[in-house]
Amino acid sequence: MSTSTMTSTETTTALHDPPMPVRSRLAATWASFMFFYVYVDHLHLYKPGAIEDILAGVVFEFDISQTFAFTSLALVGIPALMVVLSTALPARANRTLNLVVASLYIPVSVFNLSGGSWLWFYGLGVVVEVILLAYILRSAWAWPRTAS
Repeated sequence: MSTSTMTSTETTTALHDPPMPVRSRLAATWASFMFFYVYVDHLHLYKPGAIEDILAGVVFEFDISQTFAFTSLALVGIPALMVVLSTALPARANRTLNLVVASLYIPVSVFNLSGGSWLWFYGLGVVVEVILLAYILRSAWAWPRTAS
């Protein structure tokens, strides 16, 4: 279609792209982190020998016990809570909690590389998780301020 045959609304209409609120960005990123975090754990079950180890009562080098299950649930539960807390907490507490929790989860994510095998799989998991955590840190750090 030539420029001369376009209507005025076609030539002047642009998509409106309002900025997403920090709370929404944080909640969405924590949700993305959760999906990826859980899928890395789930897809680990396809690794040869993983099911046999679980049936023998071992995950990685840890005995499967109530303590192991509790710790695993807490490691998944905290990011799940961050989805809600990122939308519910006051700005100052929200910013601080996001900075602390995201910082603590970087070494948790990097720990997945300690297995030594399946480096491509775990490497991709760590890279994506750390990118998401870095985005959370950046978003929380750069939280807009108002003059008081």
